[in-house]
Amino acid sequence: MKRFCFLLASLFAAATLIATDAGAGKKDDTLVWATDRDNPIADPFYINTRELVVVGHHVWDTLVFIDPQNTEIKPLLATKWTWVNPTTLEFELRKGVKFHSGKEMDADDVAYTFNHAANKDNAIANFALLAWIKNAEKVDDGKVRINLNRPFPPALAYLAGIGFIMQKGHYDSAPVKPDGKKDFGAVKPNGTGPYKIVEVKPGEHIRMEKNADYFKDGFKGDPKISKLTFRTIKDANTRTAELMTGAIDWIWDVPKDQAERIKANPDVVVENAKTLRVSYLQFDVHGVSGQKFFGDKRVREAVAHAIDREALTKNLVGPASVVAHSACHPDQFACSTDVPKYAFDPAKAKALLKEAGFPDGFEFDFYAYRDREYTEAVIGDLVKVGLKPKLNYVQYTAFIESVHKGRAAVAHGTWGSNSVPDVSAMTAQFFANGPDDLTKDPEVIKGIAEADGITDPDKRKVAWQKVLARIAGEAYWVPLFTYAKYYAFSKDLDFKPTSDEIPQFFAAKWK
Repeated sequence: MKRFCFLLASLFAAATLIATDAGAGKKDDTLVWATDRDNPIADPFYINTRELVVVGHHVWDTLVFIDPQNTEIKPLLATKWTWVNPTTLEFELRKGVKFHSGKEMDADDVAYTFNHAANKDNAIANFALLAWIKNAEKVDDGKVRINLNRPFPPALAYLAGIGFIMQKGHYDSAPVKPDGKKDFGAVKPNGTGPYKIVEVKPGEHIRMEKNADYFKDGFKGDPKISKLTFRTIKDANTRTAELMTGAIDWIWDVPKDQAERIKANPDVVVENAKTLRVSYLQFDVHGVSGQKFFGDKRVREAVAHAIDREALTKNLVGPASVVAHSACHPDQFACSTDVPKYAFDPAKAKALLKEAGFPDGFEFDFYAYRDREYTEAVIGDLVKVGLKPKLNYVQYTAFIESVHKGRAAVAHGTWGSNSVPDVSAMTAQFFANGPDDLTKDPEVIKGIAEADGITDPDKRKVAWQKVLARIAGEAYWVPLFTYAKYYAFSKDLDFKPTSDEIPQFFAAKWK
């Protein structure tokens, strides 16, 4: 109890030194939420952070949405849809929807959006998630067709997760960067969603206000809170301090030990809830980083055996977390757990390293960006078997750049699949020959292409099991655990977490 009181005193003392960004809470009708992530732009197509996925679903709309209660596909900007054939989807659009600019949405906007996203030269951040789109075409003002490169059964789920509709011509005014390419992410945000962005201050905040013209008969309804503000607060203790003093209203990714302590504060609600996110280790299999150790399967297997994943979930992550064995989330369709597994066995890890010619271990670059306490626990296990990871703990954008440019011998990352509950949204992201694929195994690439083209659900599961078994058998990835987030928020806020990791602030209200 003394320790908790000391923590409270320290947090309140820290809070008195903080210059708050804006009013928060019920009195100001402003829901302020904060994470440690810097989001220098607000376009969810051009920076791949969870924060911008959340902002995206509040400022923009998609044709359809996934009901987080039962994962059913339901209407949003589209009222009906039809599979004309295995490679053609046709949508009837909702009438009377307006962009924040005042322009009424029609089929031209939808076609423009997907033709822009499907053009590889435009380099949207999650191109791999929409690479199945060939093009889109207007049928009439209220109807649009999306043509696919190949049969792709989970297309609707992907459109629900990332298919944010932009106004026709939105990116035409993008400024040109010094390298001669357009800076699409710099264009002023303009969506159809229940909130509109009024200010972006890189490194500090994104402010949103309620869209008075938003259609009221859709899933997102009529938001009850007038203003949302996302803030970047890098230090976890500072975020907690501001929550406890009322300067902010909502945080997540609260460390387990801290969450358990602040439960005693009567002004704060603490909840632990599962997500679709998985924590993983990814190897530089081809030695692009100049560190060729992980080209040896025995070394990769040694790493897998060295990590006590059960202890990680129990001691650090939270009760809603489970150990992951496959390169996907167990709740995703076709995510098979019938794959080779690597039990926690430090002695076997040491034997494999010795067999590979490294009885004394070796030093290598280890990159990470999220939840440092998890990374340090993983590193601690690796050190115990003689390995010598050299930690490079960086911001997410630097992490992704380091992985893509081949600097990371091992990367400790996480992936939330853009909340798409289908195996392809995770496995294909990292193994289908895209920029995140460090393995580039022809057998896996071919297997994914075949599995994703099968329309029969049972046959698709069988095909995906073969792919996942190959990945696990070669130890290309070490899946660690599914994420469970600790949420902490003001007792004045009526908020319910959902497993899709998209907090529905549009459904929240003050008590």
